[in-house]
Amino acid sequence: MSSLDGTGAAPSPRASLPLASEQDGTYPRPQLLRRAWADLDGTWSFRNTGDDPSWRSGFPDARDITVPFPPESPASGIDEPGFHPVVWYARTLTRAELDAAGYGPGADRLRLHFGAVDHRARVWIDGRFVGEHEGGHTPFSFDVTEALGTDPDGEHVLVVRAEDDPHDVTQPRGKQDWHEEPHAIWYRRTTGIWQTVWLEAVPSRSIAALRWLNVDHATVRLTVRLAGERRDAERVRVDAWWQGTGEELASVEVAVPADADEVVVPVPVARQTNGQAEDELVWSPETPRLVDATVALVGVDAVASYFGLRTVGTDGGAFLLNGRAYDVRSVLNQGYWPESHLAAPSRAALRREVELIKELGFTAARNHQKIEDPRFLYWADRLGLLVWGEAPGAYAFSPLAVQRLVREWMDAVERDASHPSIVTWVPANESWGVQHVATDPAQQAYARALADLTRALDPTRPVISNDGWEHTNSDIVTIHDYEGDGVRLAATYADDAARTALLGGRGPADRRILVGGATDEGQPVMLTEFGGVDFQPGARREDGWGYTSAVDGDDWVDRITALYDGVRASSFLAGSCWTQLTDTMQETNGLLNADRSPKVPIERIRAAVTGR
Repeated sequence: MSSLDGTGAAPSPRASLPLASEQDGTYPRPQLLRRAWADLDGTWSFRNTGDDPSWRSGFPDARDITVPFPPESPASGIDEPGFHPVVWYARTLTRAELDAAGYGPGADRLRLHFGAVDHRARVWIDGRFVGEHEGGHTPFSFDVTEALGTDPDGEHVLVVRAEDDPHDVTQPRGKQDWHEEPHAIWYRRTTGIWQTVWLEAVPSRSIAALRWLNVDHATVRLTVRLAGERRDAERVRVDAWWQGTGEELASVEVAVPADADEVVVPVPVARQTNGQAEDELVWSPETPRLVDATVALVGVDAVASYFGLRTVGTDGGAFLLNGRAYDVRSVLNQGYWPESHLAAPSRAALRREVELIKELGFTAARNHQKIEDPRFLYWADRLGLLVWGEAPGAYAFSPLAVQRLVREWMDAVERDASHPSIVTWVPANESWGVQHVATDPAQQAYARALADLTRALDPTRPVISNDGWEHTNSDIVTIHDYEGDGVRLAATYADDAARTALLGGRGPADRRILVGGATDEGQPVMLTEFGGVDFQPGARREDGWGYTSAVDGDDWVDRITALYDGVRASSFLAGSCWTQLTDTMQETNGLLNADRSPKVPIERIRAAVTGR
């Protein structure tokens, strides 16, 4: 074994750890890999009848549920779409699963990970409380070593209580309906466990988190967070190589500051100082090149990771990717499946979603009102897709709503900032949670603070204060416009005079574009929701709708083409986002049916989207 595993000198980390950039989409934390982990998805016991302390040690009379699918969904086996304010889960942890997690000789601690549990979770093992977490879209984990007691070789009962009040509008809810039946633009709920649950063994001092940020075209900055009892004279080593060729790119070793659990490691990539060759390695949708890396707490722990070399920004009314103007051609992606709701029906479905978006001619996806599974972002990194990271909104403005959204958004930015595919942050959409931001100084202050907080957490990406409607301090001014006539759309976004009139007045939804002292400073302008044309091949849903409707497939393609022609005619739009990728429940305005099949041959949709 390698010295990076703490057991003596040995071969290169390349041989001792998996290639992070060549995963199969299974590993639930794509940018921090160890060899061993145990997947706990599958059949669990389930109860939804309220609180009972006896359940903390298991409940054999319960029904079976398939995790990680929410109980409202058919895929779960429960398929009860009504309200579930409190639900309970239980399963047995076996010795085989502990072995699969690497929990044995040389592994001192066992961690239990949850990808996401909506909204508040409490966890027990063998009746012993191990921890709790609030925030329905972000990951958490607990050290459960002590909970295994004196019999780590036996079987242990894991119990999870999830609380998700469907009427609590201070929770970041996204598109989850507070009515029992879906209405307007809201969908059925996703309660409880909806991302992978898994086990992982770690040393007593271990690498807990990594964060890669692009400083410039030739340097990334890695922040390594450590956990457990500190050892003397700790050092962190980073080795990086180009996965495509095996070329060594960097090798850096630094001391961990005394009494610190975090170290920042600048990782210069010397080959990028040759400006004539730097494009060979940069990441973009057209060239999604990734750099593999190993990160070691020398002699103690090691993990595999990856990053992409790319920069994003704005200048002169343009969105910049790797220093050059880039036309962002995006699609609104709800990330919702009829059989499994916010949970993907399979891990392969996450890859297929990225592939479909690219096949339709898009270079970007706006993941709408959802913090998507990290494995979607992995495929966006690997296959080449720009992603807008967006917070699921709360519906109320109150101290509790502010506290909850800020905490969850900070966790989301921390989780996803390392992905090269993420190029923009959107902490608020259409004034959700700040319904009176046009006139209320307190809500304006909150919108500004959210955007500035995001910049403080990540100064490398543009931030949009309130996508589509009233902007306070956005790096990109984004507008939602569901005009159904391509000629009229073209006139609204024709030239600089149209731009000045638009930003100086009221927008398409009769909303002021700039509020709270915000002014036009030459920011890029993007049309980040448009289209939404209803077309239902075959039998029509009585409750199906879009913002406009087509009578047949030819009419539908003509309407899409005309609207995109209007966008393409603009002299100032820096990007656009079509609504939407798929039909979603009563919204029948997708380019694809809910089952992801195209409504007309995909080549016709692509031609309409790309103009060629």
